[in-house]
Amino acid sequence: MKKSLLVTVLVLSICGAGLFANGAGESLDIGLAMPETHVERWQKDGASLLEDAIAKGYNAEVTYGDADQSKQNQQIEDFITKGAKLLIVGSVNEGVGSVVADAASEGIDVIAYDRLITGSGDYDYYITFDNFKVGQFQGQGIVDALMLDKATDTKYITLFAGSPTDNNANFFFDGAMSILTPYIEKGVLEVVGPYPKTSADKANFTKIATENWKADIAKARMENLLNNDASGVVLDAVLAPNDTLARAIIEACSTDAKYDTTETLPVVTGQDGEVASVKYIRDGKQAMTVFKDTRSLAAAAIELADALLKGEEPMIAGARLDTSSYDTGKKVVKSYLLEPVMVTKDNYKEVFLDSGYYMADDLK
Repeated sequence: MKKSLLVTVLVLSICGAGLFANGAGESLDIGLAMPETHVERWQKDGASLLEDAIAKGYNAEVTYGDADQSKQNQQIEDFITKGAKLLIVGSVNEGVGSVVADAASEGIDVIAYDRLITGSGDYDYYITFDNFKVGQFQGQGIVDALMLDKATDTKYITLFAGSPTDNNANFFFDGAMSILTPYIEKGVLEVVGPYPKTSADKANFTKIATENWKADIAKARMENLLNNDASGVVLDAVLAPNDTLARAIIEACSTDAKYDTTETLPVVTGQDGEVASVKYIRDGKQAMTVFKDTRSLAAAAIELADALLKGEEPMIAGARLDTSSYDTGKKVVKSYLLEPVMVTKDNYKEVFLDSGYYMADDLK
């Protein structure tokens, strides 16, 4: 796809209009339902999925749900009305299950994209990254930055999690805590504020979760922590589940005299490799991110879709098939897992610039 068409796709989609591409007037082959645009990576996912679908000769349309499940459900119903043969859905929340059931009743295959659709037994395939490993990388980023293996004094950390309606938030948090818990138990790391040991502790997990991954919610909670639970200590680290929230947390910290320089900011983790956070990593404001190359995920999703539409057995290069770990609560779905990459100041150029994901001008 030419760059100008990609720009058109993004502009139309962000404005709430889906783009019907590659044969307007023909029956829709693939409907692409993305959850939102306020997290940068979803804009890239939608554009990449559309480009890859078109490259394989499919008529495809992408829409964005603006973090509103009712809106996304209507968009998916529109795909069904247009005769879509397959749907790729990055859901807003579990409420998407009703339209997934509608699709199943019409014989339409559904691929859950990067977010497991919980509470549904009406689809068979899920494609994502190894999200437990994403969390492990975040935990290891804190261990490395604070040199916890050699620490003799107590370091202080506070915990944030993603949206409680996004099943991935559980995997991210549990992966991180699998790395951090031994240091907490040794006493070299102390949690300030609510402390769920795992996401299964819903009473405490809800207290650290961030509804719809909204930056303003994370910022407000961080400000509250600084004025209350964390007022008597200097925080050494913040477990932040993605880049959007990481930057909001850093912004809140920067207004506190204890953290008003790059050197005094706590170690803050992230995820997604958003360009603003890559700049923060370069400049020493954010400790790390986890890169999940959405180009690879989109390409793998379209490979899966192509196989299903052709009635072939899926063989997805670069993805590990997991047939036991991802239970929707109704069934275990076949899950294809891609590998994430840990990124710090030491390797950000190699990961983002050498790969062509960003241009040098993007990081100015």
